[in-house]
Amino acid sequence: MRPEVPSTVARSDDKAVRTYKKTLESAEETYGGGERAHRTAFATLKHTHEKVGDHWEPKEHKGPSDAQAELGAPASLEHPRPTAEGVDANASKGHLDHVARKVGIDRPEDMEKDELIRAIEKANARATARARGR
Repeated sequence: MRPEVPSTVARSDDKAVRTYKKTLESAEETYGGGERAHRTAFATLKHTHEKVGDHWEPKEHKGPSDAQAELGAPASLEHPRPTAEGVDANASKGHLDHVARKVGIDRPEDMEKDELIRAIEKANARATARARGR
């Protein structure tokens, strides 16, 4: 099952893989194969997991991860907003500080929440690029 999912999902726990795979299969039945089905699978995954480094970890609380996810379909397609790229932007500042330390950000407590979210996004992208380069 893992070779059939994106590498960041494949490096995640079994629940993340099952969630992505099951949603993708359903979305492919509804929308056909392609980008829309994969976007739908990631949107579902972001409700239960958050990106930490090069993989996805279960969130403390289920729910939308950012303002774009809160819109839901079809509003999210009609009024697209920037996403937090898998970072749980709706999490507490304390939780984000913890995630930031896990991905190697020094002194996250000195950052504002929006700045911290962007720093985690960048750290996640670097970790994913390194993992894919292996």
